Amino acid sequence: MGEGGQFHRGEGHVGDSGGATVQELAELTGASEMTIRRDLDTLAAQGVLERVRGGARTLLLRGEEPPFALRARDAVEAKRRIAAEICALVADGESVLLDSGTTCLEVARLLRERPVTVMPLSLQAIHLLAETPGPATLVVPGGQPRAAEGALTGPLTLASLAALRFDTAVIGCCGLTAADGLTAYDLDDAAVKKAGIASARRVVAAADGSKLGHTAYAHVGPAALVHTLVTDATAAADEVSALEAGGTVVRTA
Repeated sequence: MGEGGQFHRGEGHVGDSGGATVQELAELTGASEMTIRRDLDTLAAQGVLERVRGGARTLLLRGEEPPFALRARDAVEAKRRIAAEICALVADGESVLLDSGTTCLEVARLLRERPVTVMPLSLQAIHLLAETPGPATLVVPGGQPRAAEGALTGPLTLASLAALRFDTAVIGCCGLTAADGLTAYDLDDAAVKKAGIASARRVVAAADGSKLGHTAYAHVGPAALVHTLVTDATAAADEVSALEAGGTVVRTA
């Protein structure tokens, strides 16, 4: 499990089955039982699973958002391709609202090299844009940081969004379907996404294929609010077609 694909196979097996023993995971991955135990301890510390006698059981069966540390290493190359495609859609001189989330953090890495104005909605993206002076202009909103990524929520964040107008809002997706629209795992996060969409001339959604066809807990709005969706080749073709039929332009990175 400790090496790339082995780690994800074991992690996926626990998630799919609800639990697994150390011996089962060792047989599945080819890793030693000592390595399995170490990696299970790491995932337990991240809140992904609970250690039980002889193995582990998942804690992500209730439609909860996976921890940031887990999301940050999932589909990394796809997220970077999506980020590059989104940055190509942004013109020099634009004002950009940048949502929280792992894909949007990759967008921040690229936008800091561009002559644009950026207001990020997470502490991680704010730190990234602030640590290396460049052509990008950083605007910092108010708010209360939530979770490991420091996603900003609350009245101060909503007030910051209401006071400004953006050329483009880059919105991270927890879930997106043609039927259920854009959804988030958290009601406060959903409120911030709604306010960001209302303050932007154009909405670009960033979502790797795993987010399409998935519906999270908190409704943000109908899919028609998304002018352009940037996703990857793993996105379900029927869902892409349904979104396009509703007026969303879909670009595959």
